[in-house]
Amino acid sequence: MAVHETCHWAIDQKADKEIIKNLIAHYHDVNAGIGIHKSPQVYGAFPVTPYSHTPLHKGAQQPGMTGQVKEDILARMGELGVKMKEGKLVFEPRLLHRNEFLQEETKARFILSDGSTKNMILQRDSLAFTVCQVPIIYHLSETNKIEVYYTNGKNEFYADSSLNHQISGKIFYRTGEIDHVKVFVKDSSLWN
Repeated sequence: MAVHETCHWAIDQKADKEIIKNLIAHYHDVNAGIGIHKSPQVYGAFPVTPYSHTPLHKGAQQPGMTGQVKEDILARMGELGVKMKEGKLVFEPRLLHRNEFLQEETKARFILSDGSTKNMILQRDSLAFTVCQVPIIYHLSETNKIEVYYTNGKNEFYADSSLNHQISGKIFYRTGEIDHVKVFVKDSSLWN
């Protein structure tokens, strides 16, 4: 997380492009760690998936690798560029690889906050995840903009990379009013 924060600090400070490039490369090396992201040849054994040592019939007994799991989740959300600024959701995927976007149309299934599922077709050059169980779909674009789709069929458009307080609140409080959000990301802002 410290390397992640340093990368964002360098980008915000408009550091030399070569320094930023090297910092981001180091971030991805550090994030790969010594565990599940390594092959058995590199790791020296079979890497295991992180899990908790909590039996079904008892409370938490031993944390196991749950700290690593939390750090992996935080790091991934950081790569996706999901931030909170002044109570607003902001999408700035400055550490995201261009090659993580879909190469072909793909069907995706989301579990929503009410327990129901939603199937969506993701287009080529898109990537999807959820924030508070609201589907967020990134699309490669020439400009940054956001489209908010409500469950009542209404749509709103923003020429920015952040949502306002009202929409952010609807997502955070899981009101069920937001169907999904499309975030158009400048291809040139991604890490190759």
